[in-house]
This record gives sequence, C-alpha cells and structure tokens, in this order.
Amino acid sequence: MARSILVTGGNRGIGLAIAKRFAESGDNVAVTYRTGEPPEGGLFGVQCDVTDTEQVEQAFKAVAEHQGPVEVLVSCAGVTRDQLLMRMSEEDFTSVVDANLTGAYRVVKAASKPMLRARKGRVILIASASALYGAAGQSNYAASKAGLIGFARSLARELGSRSITVNVISPGLTDTDMARQLSGAQRDAILQQVPLGRIGQTEEIAAAVEFLASDSAAYITGAVIPVDGGAAMGH
Repeated sequence: MARSILVTGGNRGIGLAIAKRFAESGDNVAVTYRTGEPPEGGLFGVQCDVTDTEQVEQAFKAVAEHQGPVEVLVSCAGVTRDQLLMRMSEEDFTSVVDANLTGAYRVVKAASKPMLRARKGRVILIASASALYGAAGQSNYAASKAGLIGFARSLARELGSRSITVNVISPGLTDTDMARQLSGAQRDAILQQVPLGRIGQTEEIAAAVEFLASDSAAYITGAVIPVDGGAAMGH
C-alpha cells in the first residue's frame, strides 16, 4: 500500500535520490525545496524554507491535502557555511544550526502530530560523518549534525510507545554538488581517511533510508547508521 512520504531538501543530491527511490517503490512522495524549481519524475514539490515555521506548517498542510498525512518523514534539508572558528561570524554559526538542527525540530514536530494519532510513523534524520569525528572548518555544521543524534534519541524515547521510530543516517563524503566543489587535494585528503577508499553514492544513502522506513526495521529506533565507507567507525 502506498505511503505518504515527505523528504525535506528533496530537490537535489541525497534528498532527491531518497525521494526517487521511494517513488520507484510506489509510494506517494512529496519534497520540499527552498529555491529553484521542483524536481520532476512524479514527485510533489512544495516550496518551503525550514527556517520558517509558518512555511513548514503550510507545507505539511499542502502535502496532507495532496496525498494524506505524512507517514514517513526524511529530514534532509541543510546548509553549510564552512569557516575556521576565528573567522566564523556568529551569523555563520547560528544560521547553519537554525537550518540543520532547528529546521529538523520544526518538521519533525509538524509530522509527529498525525503520526501520534495514527499510532505509527517513521522519522529519519540525515546527519553527517563530521558529526561523529569532527571536521576542521565545519564546527557549525558538525555541531548542528551532532545535535540531530541527541534530538533523535530523545524523540525515540518520547514516541516509541506509539510505534513511531526515529533514526539517524550519517553519510560520509558523497558524490553530490557539494562534494564536487572540493578541490582535488581536499577530496584526496578526505578519501585517505576512508577505509573503502572511495566516495559514496547517493543511491547508497537512499538504500539505507529505505530500509529504516520499511517493516523490516520496525524494531530499530534511536540508532545512528553510518554510510561512510568506514570513515567514522569507532565514534
């Protein structure tokens, strides 16, 4: 039976790969996008900035009217503003935390209401390997993504009695537009820390998300699943 699925930041990169995978499986998939055009391919696009509570509420209303209340939420929307701490402005720090962490709070809160009524649901947050082992020049990004872990585990305890699972996927360096902006030297330095010695593919992240949203993962909650080629193991 087709489910109502929402992927925030689902218009590109990892989010788009996740949305396409669910759509190919026959689910009804909506995606949020902040700028540009909504993706094609049978996805329902809703323009939404996750830093704006009113826009988030309107997005969930639009999705519910189009395909029913959200049953699976994948929080993937995020931003980076990389800079060494001594050069990082307070706005650089707070804006990244607002989008990546507080944005997740906004969308999960909106999704949890119908899930609680239905007594079932799946919440999957997309973090980062840098949340586990840190990354120079990414203190804002790493902090925001690490915060998702504590957030998810607290919610796993709050919502578990209603059969709502909350889990985290932690991708490593993945072949996206963001990764392509790195210089060859930067990519090489990162890959030296990856035991599998290669960059990840968006489809590999999507496969892990699909599993966590499946019936097979009904007894998994509060988990952090790394999809990073072994880069952050032990953390």
